[in-house]
Amino acid sequence: MNRDVAARIIRYQAETASRLFVEVGANWSGFIADAAVAVTDALRAGGFLYTCGNGGSAADAQHIACELSGKFYLKRAGLPATALTTNSSAITAIGNDFDVDEVFSRQLEGVARKGDVLLAITTSGGSRNVVKAVEVARQRGMIVIGLTGGRGDEFAETCDLCLVVPSEDTPRIQEAHIFAGHMICQLVESAIFGSDE
Repeated sequence: MNRDVAARIIRYQAETASRLFVEVGANWSGFIADAAVAVTDALRAGGFLYTCGNGGSAADAQHIACELSGKFYLKRAGLPATALTTNSSAITAIGNDFDVDEVFSRQLEGVARKGDVLLAITTSGGSRNVVKAVEVARQRGMIVIGLTGGRGDEFAETCDLCLVVPSEDTPRIQEAHIFAGHMICQLVESAIFGSDE
């Protein structure tokens, strides 16, 4: 590819992503603040945060969980957060013995308690294994926080709180999701441990 053409593509995508971040910050800051309060309250009450998603959203789910179980800005005690995407033996066994649609929901059946939080990520809003995890979470009395894209309105209705990124471009949606995830982690960490001066 010609260097000038590549540069134009990069500039266009950077500008598109920047506009989307500004829109999310302007119109969805209330969601981010409310999600952070929900996670903070659950963790303070002895609850646990579980995350899930597929592909890039699986990576985001793991990323968000590790920011809380490890650290975001502060060197502090770990928080109880884990991604349901990380146990390859469970995922392959459940997918093989039952159905890939159940790889997250079956794990939740074994550990979820009322007051725990599920952070469910699906850019399309239609990932069956994420949808089934939300169903189990609702049955168990968990708080459900969703991250989805412009086609995920129906999915959003199944969540207590949901960010519907106003885009149908998967990479841009995922970038907005990790921005929101980072902000939730920062606010949770600050609320529990105090801000880093």
